[in-house]
Amino acid sequence: MGHTIIEKIIGNNVGHEVKPGDIVTVNVDRVMIHDIFIPFVAKKFEEMGFSRLWDPDKVVLIYDHLVPASQVDDTRHFREGNAFVEKYGMKNIHRADGICHQLMTEAGYVKPGNIAFGTDSHTTTYGCVGAFSSGIGYTEMAGILGTGELWVRVPETIKVTVDGKLPANVTSKDIILRLIGDLTAAGATYKALEFAGSAIEEMSVASRMTIANMAIEAGAKCALFTPDEKTAEYCEIELTDKERDLVGDADAVYVREIHYQAEDLVPVLACPPQVDNIKPVKDLEGTEIDQVFIGSCTNGRLEDLQAAAEILKDKKVAPFVKLIVTPASVKIYNQALEDGTIETLVKAGAIVTHPGCGLCCGRTGGILTDHERVVATNNRNFLGRMGTSKVEIFLASPKTAAACAAAGKIVEA
Repeated sequence: MGHTIIEKIIGNNVGHEVKPGDIVTVNVDRVMIHDIFIPFVAKKFEEMGFSRLWDPDKVVLIYDHLVPASQVDDTRHFREGNAFVEKYGMKNIHRADGICHQLMTEAGYVKPGNIAFGTDSHTTTYGCVGAFSSGIGYTEMAGILGTGELWVRVPETIKVTVDGKLPANVTSKDIILRLIGDLTAAGATYKALEFAGSAIEEMSVASRMTIANMAIEAGAKCALFTPDEKTAEYCEIELTDKERDLVGDADAVYVREIHYQAEDLVPVLACPPQVDNIKPVKDLEGTEIDQVFIGSCTNGRLEDLQAAAEILKDKKVAPFVKLIVTPASVKIYNQALEDGTIETLVKAGAIVTHPGCGLCCGRTGGILTDHERVVATNNRNFLGRMGTSKVEIFLASPKTAAACAAAGKIVEA
């Protein structure tokens, strides 16, 4: 019997074959802690009686959610994080370099076949390079910091195949939104999502990141893509035979298989107040909006900003509409400056912010108020996510979002 990608990654790690439902203890390759959780991780780590990190080189601390500080207590997280770094000799620290999930692969911390955990639910993002990555709580993280291990239950796998060529106005964001709508917000709970098909193979690593990032919105434990030459180039490595073998076998057992023909897909929106409330953009055309947000760990990469700039070139953001653009990292910000993308967006009327999580997690950089409506490229539209509980959040691709910014209302790109 063959194996799925997640079964191969975990099996390679523990040194023997595994099957769904098995509970095994894995050796962790990398962990990420962000600024919101570091005080709780630090406290729990010492409560557990640990006096040293299992491997300081494998721990990454990223200040991104609370940068810049927007509440009085935010600076406590910085102070306690810095104290933990100094006390235990942590070396991989990022202060305002970008969003954690962007940096973990961009900076080379996570590679194909790795097992990585982070104190954020969207840690599933690193599956874009063929890694098993998932979000955990601060108690589990403290345990890993002291031991380098964590027990996991091997997930069942849902295989998602997308074949064909995507229409010009359809992106990987539309694919994952459509999938979440079909699965529902709980349809992949504690399952691995495995992606395959010619449309997936054609995608950039950045586009795969968008899909992996939002897998958690269907409840998935992880999302996995087979490493290929694009992965190798992005990670700046040569793929080994074991890494190339991270593909679902023809005789692997899947709990469910879903197939999409790319040509049949259309631009969609996740409508308030749930991520799985998916509707075609054309069904909502003409709905007036107050703000557009392009950014986040879901869609703040260079290709996302370029796609928005292409639509907004020689156009202006509609009167009384705010367009806020947040690159996912300083590196992406600089690339977008160098190639003229930022200039195009600013000329159209965009407000460009520092890289960070602020608006997506409802803390700073464009918070909305009662009865305002926003089209956003981030990953969640829950009540109160980007302002008050009476804000309406529509999730979309960067192409759709940019078109809406120019029109002042919901339109297809």
